[in-house]
Amino acid sequence: MHFHASFFPHPFAPVISTNLNKHYQPIDPMAIQKEIWEDHIEGNLFKNNEFLLASADASQYVLQGKVVHIPQAGAIPGVSVNRSSLPATVGQRTDTDVTYELDEYTTDPILIPNADTIELSYNNRENVLAESQAIIRQTTAENLLVTWAPSASTHLMLTTGASVTAHLAGTTGNRKKFVVNDLKYAQLLLNKQNIPLEDRYALISADMFQQLTDDMSQTQYRDFSVAFDAKNGIVGKLFGFNIIMRSSVLVYSDDSTPIVRAAGAATAVTDNDAVLCWHTHAVERAVGDVLFFEKTGDPLYYGDVYSVCVRMGGRKRRNDEKGIIAIVQNQAS
Repeated sequence: MHFHASFFPHPFAPVISTNLNKHYQPIDPMAIQKEIWEDHIEGNLFKNNEFLLASADASQYVLQGKVVHIPQAGAIPGVSVNRSSLPATVGQRTDTDVTYELDEYTTDPILIPNADTIELSYNNRENVLAESQAIIRQTTAENLLVTWAPSASTHLMLTTGASVTAHLAGTTGNRKKFVVNDLKYAQLLLNKQNIPLEDRYALISADMFQQLTDDMSQTQYRDFSVAFDAKNGIVGKLFGFNIIMRSSVLVYSDDSTPIVRAAGAATAVTDNDAVLCWHTHAVERAVGDVLFFEKTGDPLYYGDVYSVCVRMGGRKRRNDEKGIIAIVQNQAS
C-alpha cells in the first residue's frame, strides 16, 4: 500500500502521542522509525530506474512476500462455422500456474557507533542509511535487466554502423556503432511479431546513446527531443520507442548466439554493449517483502546496527520472448 509522502512524518522526526489520557513517555529523537523506513525504501525502489515501471506489475500475486504465483487460463475453445457434424468433440480446458521465487537482496549491515549517534546531525545519519537504499536500487535494477534480456537468436540483432573503439571497461578492439537504422530494424522486428505500437521502450547506455544521437539528422533530433519527459526518465522518442538512457544496460558475449552476462560479472575483452527494446506487456516485475532491520545499543559493537532486505524479481512473460529485442554491438575490424 502506498501513501502520499505527506502522510508520513520525516523518518527521523520524534513521534508525539495525541492521546492526552495516556502517560507521556518521551521518545528518543534519534531513534529510527522502522515502519516508516520500510515504506520509504519501497516507495523509492524505482528512483533513478524509472524504466522498471514500464513493465507488468505482478506484486499482487506475491505469496508470503517471497514467491509469485499467477493462475494462467488454458487454451480458449475453437470455433466452427456452420458445424456439420454432431455431436461436437468435447474438450477440457487445462489451467496452469506460473510460479517463480523472488530474489532476496540484503545489504551489508551498517554500524553507527554510539559516539556518532550523539555527534552526527539528523541529516548525516539519514545519509548513512540512504546508501543502503541506493545500492539496493542499483543492484535490483541490473539483475532485473538480465532477467528480461532475450536469448533466442531471432530476438538478437547486431549493430551496423561505422567502426569505433570499444567503450566497455575491460574490452579491446573495435565495434560497429549503434545507428538510427538499427533502431528502425528493431521496430520492424516488433511489427512482424504483431506487438502493439504503443508502450514500446528502448533502454540505451550512455555511450550508445551518444552514437545514436550523433547519427540523427537535424530533423530527426528535433522530433526526437519533443518527447522529452524527465519525470519518467524518457529523453526522446524515435520509431515509436520511448528512449531511456542509463549509464549501463546489458553486456553480451561475442558468440554466434550472444549470451547475456550476469550482473556484475567480469567483462571479457570481446564482450559487447547492448540496447534492450521491449513492450510493457512483454516483461514483468514483482516486489515482495521490504524489511528494515535494526539492533540498537549492541554491546558487541558499541553502537547501533542497521541493514535492509528487499525481495524482488521478474520474468519474460512469454516463452517465445515476443515483444523483446536486444541490439548487440557487432565486432568490427
